[in-house]
Formats: sequence, structure tokens, C-alpha cells
Amino acid sequence: MAKTESFDRFYREYENWFERNHDIYEAELELIRSLLPQGKGIEIGVGTGRFAAPLGIKIGIEPSDAMAEVARQRGIDVLKGVAESLPVPNESYDFVLMVTTVCFVDDVLKSFKEAFRILKKGGVFIVGFVDKNSPLGKRYQEKKDKSRFYKEATFYSTEEIVDFLKKAGFSEISVKQTLIEKDGKMLPVIKDGSGEGGFVAVRAVKC
Repeated sequence: MAKTESFDRFYREYENWFERNHDIYEAELELIRSLLPQGKGIEIGVGTGRFAAPLGIKIGIEPSDAMAEVARQRGIDVLKGVAESLPVPNESYDFVLMVTTVCFVDDVLKSFKEAFRILKKGGVFIVGFVDKNSPLGKRYQEKKDKSRFYKEATFYSTEEIVDFLKKAGFSEISVKQTLIEKDGKMLPVIKDGSGEGGFVAVRAVKC
């Protein structure tokens, strides 16, 4: 993962974003919830637990000490680590979640292979991210140099994420999107595919 300095120093600002953008946050949560299977799960890049906690995920991986402490206060068991080298045994989980983390990892393919490693056979990997080809993604890229958090980020298209997943060994890949832009507003509807929605979730299976 990329440097954690910004997240350690400005985690309260990160938390405030969710308070200010509650509708967007709820739309992202609902999309992820629609794809989650039953079973034991883990979130990679759990941050402050904003997704893991309401989704019932009890364990996460996080390199930022400050954010991990907030996640622990939300009831998450946080292990310190990075996506490219998970401190987790092989075939330990039924599903793995990664939300808005992929743009901060140093090696996407390696991190996806790690997710594949820790999943049981038939396990599900869900990657949520801002699609760089969406209107929202294009705005994020235009303003990234002014952002405390996204200045070090690398944004990806849905096609690029799917390609990484296939190279990591995943199959049965499906894509959903939300935050569909219309008349200057982002609608919290969920649709199959990508291209219209600012937030995309890709679901893949370890067969």
C-alpha cells in the first residue's frame, strides 16, 4: 500500500467526509451489501471500519495505526499489514472485501493474488472503487493533486480491475454500479455493468 502518513494525520477529516456525504456513503454500502455472500469475511484496507462494521465484518487489515484504532473502537479486530503481504493463513475466509483501497496499493496484481490465496475454494472477492472512466472518476483525477488523500492515488477503470482479477486466477466475474449521474445529481440506484456510475463493485470467485 502507499504511504500511510496522510491517513494517520488526517483520519478525522476522512471520518468527517462520511458525515458530510451520508447519502453517497449509504449508496456505496448498499451496493456492497447486495454482493456479499454469507460466511466469514475480512476487509483489506479496513480504514476506520466504516464499511466493515455495518456489514458485519469482524476482522480487517490496515497499515495506518490511527485509522486502525478507530476501527477497533467500532468492534473490528484489526491486523497491521498491507494488501500485498497479508498476515493471514491460506484459505481462511469465505469472502474478502476491498473498498476504495485498490487505488492506494503499490502492486494491484500482487494484492489480488493475496486475496485469492486467503480465500477458500468457492470464496468471493469484492472490489469497490471509483471508476476512472465515470464522470465522478474524471473529476477525482482532475482534483487529485489538491486532495490530502488522493494525491498519491492511482485510479483504475472497470476493465483494468477485471483484467487484474483474471490474471490473479479469479473467474465468474460480475459488475455492478451506483451513483448514476443525472441532471447534476448522483442517484443511489444500483445497475449492472459500469460506465454510468461513479462507484463500481466487481465480484469475483475463486473456483
